[in-house]
Amino acid sequence: MLEGKAIVGETDMLHTMQKDALHLAAKALDIFEATESTDIAQFIKKDFDRVYGPGWQCVVGTDFSSFVTHCHGCFIHFCVGSLAILLFRGAVNQAKEANLFTTFEALDA
Repeated sequence: MLEGKAIVGETDMLHTMQKDALHLAAKALDIFEATESTDIAQFIKKDFDRVYGPGWQCVVGTDFSSFVTHCHGCFIHFCVGSLAILLFRGAVNQAKEANLFTTFEALDA
């Protein structure tokens, strides 16, 4: 099991969500080889989309950098051995998004 082997680097998630992320990573690593990064990422992302709603992104690999905007309380970066996992729910500028929907409504009228 992954518990105790994962090293959490950065997070702003509630403890229960962190536990879910670590549990899913452990489950994914039981199913897939560590070299199957895309399959691991897809497995974790799809379950977080199902449980916590759509918009989750997951990056898995041994060497990557990132600079992302995320919803408050929806970010975790942790490592299992040399494998790093970044899981976050994307965020947008809510004011711009509201204007975009207003524009779409005007087009439909």
